[in-house]
Amino acid sequence: MIRGTRIRLRAIEPNDIDLMYHWENNVDIWPLSGTTQPFSKKTMIDFVENSHNDIYINKQLRLAIEKMNSDSQNGQTIGYIDLFDFDPTNRRAGVGILIADTDSRRQGFGLEAIELLCKYGADIIHLHQLFCNVHENNQASINLFKAAGFSKCGQLSDWSLQNGNWVNAIVMQRIF
Repeated sequence: MIRGTRIRLRAIEPNDIDLMYHWENNVDIWPLSGTTQPFSKKTMIDFVENSHNDIYINKQLRLAIEKMNSDSQNGQTIGYIDLFDFDPTNRRAGVGILIADTDSRRQGFGLEAIELLCKYGADIIHLHQLFCNVHENNQASINLFKAAGFSKCGQLSDWSLQNGNWVNAIVMQRIF
C-alpha cells in the first residue's frame, strides 16, 4: 500500500470487480481509454485473479485510488491508476489514470496519485521515465500531467477517431 496525504494506492481486490465492471463499461469513458467494446464480468474476474502477479510478469500494474477517511483508514475508491507497457530493460512504463468518481475530480486527488506512482516507479522499480498519450482535446488531463512534471515530447497525428473526427494525441513523458 502506498500512502499519500489524502489518498492511498492499493492493490486490486476481489471486491473491486463490480466497480471496475461498472467503470470499464461506461461508454462515456471509452473515448479516453480507447475501449471499443464492453467487458464481461468474467474478464474483470480474470483480471483481478491475475493482478497478484509481479509487474515483471504482467508488464502492467493497476492500483486502486482510495480517498482516505479522516482517521486515515480505508475509504472510498475513486478511481484507478495504471502502469502499462512496462519495459524493465529500458526502465520505462506508460501511465494512465481514471478518477471515475465525478465528485472527486479537480480536487488534487489525481495529481497526488500520479506523484505517488512516480515515487514508486523511481524508487521501487527503478524506472527512468514514465510516458502517456493524451488526446489534444483533453485539456484537463494535459494540465494534470504537466502539474505532475510531465512535458510534451511529441504528437501522434490523427491518433483516434472520435465522433467521426480524427483527434491528435500529445505524447508526454517524465524523466527521473
